[in-house]
Amino acid sequence: MKKITVIQINAGQEKAANLEQARDLIGQAVAADHPDMVVLPETFASIGGYRETRTANAEPLPEPGGDGGEVYETLRGLAAKHEIFVHGGSFIEQAGDRLFNTTVAFDRVGRELARYRKIHMFDVVTPDGAEYRESALFEAGDAIVTYQAEDLTIGCSICYDLRFGELYRALAAKGATVIMVPAAFTLQTGKDHWEVLLRARAIETETYIVAAAQIGSHTEGNQRRQTWGHSMIVDPSGHIMAQASDQPGFASANLDLAYLADIRQRIPVAQHRVL
Repeated sequence: MKKITVIQINAGQEKAANLEQARDLIGQAVAADHPDMVVLPETFASIGGYRETRTANAEPLPEPGGDGGEVYETLRGLAAKHEIFVHGGSFIEQAGDRLFNTTVAFDRVGRELARYRKIHMFDVVTPDGAEYRESALFEAGDAIVTYQAEDLTIGCSICYDLRFGELYRALAAKGATVIMVPAAFTLQTGKDHWEVLLRARAIETETYIVAAAQIGSHTEGNQRRQTWGHSMIVDPSGHIMAQASDQPGFASANLDLAYLADIRQRIPVAQHRVL
């Protein structure tokens, strides 16, 4: 595998419209850049709204080999249609009476490869005074997840996970050569922290960091929230290889495992770690 594309979306509360936006942008990316894999943002199929709206947009995950809900089958269908790997950002998973913020990934024929539930909940007050309480809606996952996509070992994370370097070191220790960061980073935190954290995670783990983000305004209950966007792909030295513009769209980059191996040989961080 060589080329990965990040898809940047401005999602709302209407699942059907969000899925159509994802289908359209992936179709454009495939036609223009011919990627081997596409990566979608966090909660790309439904963002914002009251708890009732989010719960209504949630879907249970199927048993292995079974049929899933609308989001699951859209992702699986896009993978098979375009013969690409699809790292499905995240969507709202319903598991009994619990909700999770969950990634599902598929191979080129639409076979499920991995499931990851977001570990770290975004319970913060941002510099503009906006309060976020992700744990009021979602429960936290507890599994560190990697999967194989041809010659790449993919590590899974979601948005706020980015602030916890120990997760990224654990993914690197499990063999990750690429770590995914689907996100909906807020405008207030994103302008100061997004790029800095992505580049730091790439440098300290010596992996490619692939970050697909939401962008623009979203309705959050009775408030209007803003996401930062700036979807990007960062190489193991911390250099930005590709970045999306300030609107829905996509950006692509070729990954070079020989370059990654060279970086790890010259600066063998994993061998030198003592804590």
